[in-house]
Amino acid sequence: MILIFGGTTEGRIVVDTCEQAGKPYYYSTRSNQQSVEMVNGVRLIGAMTSADIVHFCRNNDVRCIIDASHPFAEGLHQSIADAAGQLSHVRIIRFERQPMPRRHGVCYCRDFDHAVQQLQNCPPRLLLALSGVNTMSRLHPYWQHHRTMFRILNRKDSREIALAQGFPATDILYYDEHCTLPTKAQECELMQRVGCDAIITKDSGEQGGFDSKVDAAIELGIKVFVVERPRYDNDIIVTGRHGLHREIERFVPGFFPLRTGLTTGTCATAAVKAALLRLLGKVDNITETAVELPDGEKVTVPIGPMGPICLIGPIGYATVIKDFSDDPDVTRGCCINAKVEFATDRSEGIRFLQGKGVGRVTLPGLGIPVGEPAINPTPRKMIELEVRALTDKPIDITISVEGGEELAERTFNSRVGVVGGISIIGTSGIVSPLSNDAFIESIGRELQVARAMGKTEVGLASGKQGEEALLDSEPELRVVHYGNFIGAALQKAHELGFSRVLVGIMLGKAVKLAEGHLDTHSHKVLMNKNFLSDVASSVGVVDAIAKLNNITMARELWNIMPPSFFERIRELCHQHCRTVFPSGTLEIRLIR
Repeated sequence: MILIFGGTTEGRIVVDTCEQAGKPYYYSTRSNQQSVEMVNGVRLIGAMTSADIVHFCRNNDVRCIIDASHPFAEGLHQSIADAAGQLSHVRIIRFERQPMPRRHGVCYCRDFDHAVQQLQNCPPRLLLALSGVNTMSRLHPYWQHHRTMFRILNRKDSREIALAQGFPATDILYYDEHCTLPTKAQECELMQRVGCDAIITKDSGEQGGFDSKVDAAIELGIKVFVVERPRYDNDIIVTGRHGLHREIERFVPGFFPLRTGLTTGTCATAAVKAALLRLLGKVDNITETAVELPDGEKVTVPIGPMGPICLIGPIGYATVIKDFSDDPDVTRGCCINAKVEFATDRSEGIRFLQGKGVGRVTLPGLGIPVGEPAINPTPRKMIELEVRALTDKPIDITISVEGGEELAERTFNSRVGVVGGISIIGTSGIVSPLSNDAFIESIGRELQVARAMGKTEVGLASGKQGEEALLDSEPELRVVHYGNFIGAALQKAHELGFSRVLVGIMLGKAVKLAEGHLDTHSHKVLMNKNFLSDVASSVGVVDAIAKLNNITMARELWNIMPPSFFERIRELCHQHCRTVFPSGTLEIRLIR
């Protein structure tokens, strides 16, 4: 069982993530102020001490606590830490807000005591406190002697806290009735209206409107004091859904029915970062490293053991073993290696070199220059980001994949002009379970290549037999295999601006598509005899149900149905395909 401490935006994210599992969990908040939608969660309301947490976990078989409470809820964080010391079987995951980058000209304070000291050293004429009602007590040593105004939520509990602190009611400002975060323009208007010459706020992240407050103050030339987040001794910190999902999978096996994984791009990025850290002499025995995904979230990637490597000169080397997900992926379990060295033939830049098992690009359209190693644009950007965070020196990077040549034979690489190995791919950095992201991405890449070669017409076929049938009638047609993902293929063709698409479809998939299923995988949809009976009856077939009861495979329909039946199936397929390819010429051809 999982126990979540929330009451924040992060709490909602954790709930959304856990809801995907379809299994029960507990969600605890101090009050009932937060509205959160749950189907499988059990809501707990009321503050919990460390003793309460220990008692609850032992009585409810809690194996994992997810602390998604406010970063400045120091009391709760300490209670969770104290409880963890008594619960050896419970793992703690801290869901942190993305840290805000440090701003030039801002006075950062390590805690509220430090902030009071800084303010007292040179008191502003009027301080506007935008740090929340719960910080009134922490700033009391300052505001009891110096003019200060506080902005707080216009709620009963907030007003009661201010009253109990003895803060002057005339110096209290309120958010609007909807408690919405002000824009930068609204913050500017407020600061000008009250005439403050300094503000104080917390590093509460984007969710707390940090940028709007600070940007407004800086624009107006107002002094900014920022109290940094408390630092907690959590071994496991995540900053987004992907990292959270993976840690839950690790500590509560089976909670999610399917496992996520990392793309080859993320694995290669981690290997490069670890190799560079070794090259720079910053670490020796590195077992894991954090890398940033394209959406800004950081995930921790295990680094494999160093094998017997013979290297000459200053070189960093690291290996990441591609982890297992429940997505059909030929690269699962393979070793992705990175070799990093300082370039001696130039003074700047990052150069990617082709390693054994990584393919080479021979056709345009993949966003990679012809002749370059097949490391796709997004992984390249991820790698460059990590490298430049560590050094500005010119770097040569060689990525290799053990057994990559053999693995490539089980991919579509040869069809998109990638030879000699696999591609290092991934647009999100994460492989979602059974999303078939890798397959869909390969369809998109092949269509991109066709478009880059000047093709405005393209054929789509589920496999080799369909491709051959289309080429028999149009030998010059570029044909892309869509597998079961005809909807995704057509949508990509539309996005790329193809003017004509010819779809070749086998009857088994056509009868599913005709019913409206743009994903025709047999795991998701089966042939519907009731639907087929309705289609047959609509074109005048007598005793359709009786005829259909005797078949087990869709191809048997060719022997028992008239041509008008297949024409109607083709028309229905065309109608559904139009929903994702709305413009241009669209032709559907049934393949026998």
